[in-house]
Amino acid sequence: MKGQEMMECIASYAPGIYAWLVLPAMFFSVGIYGMLTRRNAVGVLISAELAINAAAMNFVIFNKFIAPGKFDGQIMSLFVIATAAAEVLVGIAIFVMLFKYRKTTDVTQMNLMKK
Repeated sequence: MKGQEMMECIASYAPGIYAWLVLPAMFFSVGIYGMLTRRNAVGVLISAELAINAAAMNFVIFNKFIAPGKFDGQIMSLFVIATAAAEVLVGIAIFVMLFKYRKTTDVTQMNLMKK
């Protein structure tokens, strides 16, 4: 009987806003850590995407708890995702051109614009 009671307790638990905000905070922290520690250009872009998507997730979470009847947070998160896709497109184009000249994806060696 204890297992059934435990399952009912878990199923009836509804996390609040603070519990939901922990997830994007962790995603954002991992994204910032990845941007600061990665040397590969693709890793830096993936880390930036993770941080940007954590911000988009915050829009949805705050919309659910502050104004549950409206879709403002979801619409704003779609704009953030579209902007992030454009940012990745430009970033990859820049890294492809730099790779063409430098033959490396190490971002610490990409000082081409200093000349």
